[in-house]
Amino acid sequence: MKRSELFFTIVLLPVDLLALIAASIAAFHLRLHPYFVNLRPVTFDLTIENYLPVATLVSFGWMVIFAVSGLYGMRRRAMATELTRVFLACSAGMAGVFSILFFSRTLFESRFIAVAAWILAIIFVCAARIAVRLVQRSLLYAGIGEHKVVLIGNSHSGDELEKFFKARHRFGFHVAGHFPKFDEAAREHIHALKSKDQVDEIFLVDPEMSRKDAFEILSFTENEHLGFRYVADLFAAAAGRSIIHTFTGIPVIEVQKTPLDGWGAIYKRIFDIVGSLVLIIATLPIQIVVAIALFIESPGRVFFSRLPNGKKVLRMGGSGRPFHYFKFRSMIKDAHLFRFDPDFVKKYGNLREGSPMFKLKDDPRVTRVGKILRKYSLDELPEFYLVLLGRMSLVGPRPHLPEEVANYKPHQRKVLTIKPGITGMAQISGRADLDFDEEVRLDVSYIERWSPWLDLYILLKTPFAVLFRGGAY
Repeated sequence: MKRSELFFTIVLLPVDLLALIAASIAAFHLRLHPYFVNLRPVTFDLTIENYLPVATLVSFGWMVIFAVSGLYGMRRRAMATELTRVFLACSAGMAGVFSILFFSRTLFESRFIAVAAWILAIIFVCAARIAVRLVQRSLLYAGIGEHKVVLIGNSHSGDELEKFFKARHRFGFHVAGHFPKFDEAAREHIHALKSKDQVDEIFLVDPEMSRKDAFEILSFTENEHLGFRYVADLFAAAAGRSIIHTFTGIPVIEVQKTPLDGWGAIYKRIFDIVGSLVLIIATLPIQIVVAIALFIESPGRVFFSRLPNGKKVLRMGGSGRPFHYFKFRSMIKDAHLFRFDPDFVKKYGNLREGSPMFKLKDDPRVTRVGKILRKYSLDELPEFYLVLLGRMSLVGPRPHLPEEVANYKPHQRKVLTIKPGITGMAQISGRADLDFDEEVRLDVSYIERWSPWLDLYILLKTPFAVLFRGGAY
């Protein structure tokens, strides 16, 4: 899901609300227009001050009906279909208003205003949505917000899709390349396009391609964090949730790799912002005490944010993008260098030997204050700020070092699908006592079956995991 698509979906909420309120106000003033007053004199004493709060409340009620009618869905629909849904939703809302008017005239004193508001609401909301769609379409013609796709497969369907996307920019797809087969040359070309941010998705357009080759492409998109769609046929057994699109009469199925898309992503971001702000304020006294303790123990920086060579500490974020990471310092100066010292590793042993990870149970690099911080995960309190900045999430796979991620096996890279988190399934299921493959399995399970309730469950269980279990080395 492109950020521009999320933006335009969110924009519809205030746009619809303003359109409904504007329609209500216009209907009120229309009733007071001399033309209609001459036709039928005004017999009520309703004022705009008394009318507007009721109209606003009704507008919010109508937006609930809009949501139930699917008018805020993430899938692109034909304009005719969308406008039809607006008409039906407004009619359902007005039916509710008429029902209230039938039983009580105290809420509203003019049926004319009610009917006019219904008609004007349909007109205003449709006009507003057409305007939003035109703005979005204009940006697509300028190349803003379009999906950059690579087609793979030698078929008539592929040729037709390429012609269709090139001729109709309003659908938001730009064909960045078309390869008859997925060979090493195609792989390298796609890598080059991705490095220049010129590809977002891969379309498999050959329904006759062997399952082995098809799944190789699917695995490639998982590893490279690219979207994946395919022309429907025998490949319907692909894993994940699927959405069927139709372009020029050709069914194309999009594989959704996580529920954390569309409104799920919007909800999670709002949850992260509110949650991180609350937790920053709640833990601020602890942060101050920790900072003072670290400074007294070893004057200097209290945060671990720079490497011995002065470069920023990096962790791998969502879609495999690195970000500047920081937390409270818990180790001696230049501790990072020891992990690359073979004599040091041989002496103290790596608990994650054979995996991309590096863990020491009794790590000699950890300071006295650092041991206390790590035992109760207090060194990670600054990560709340990273959540607020949007680099991390409250819940998700733990962020790992670039050099660790470089050694991931293909199936392990799926944990990079979403933003890393402060806590997650692995942290409430054994923390550092788990082997890496088990940690990956839990994180992938979270990614595939995410829900708001699962996030809440993990957050509520995390303090108990920290206080009453070991495993934080």
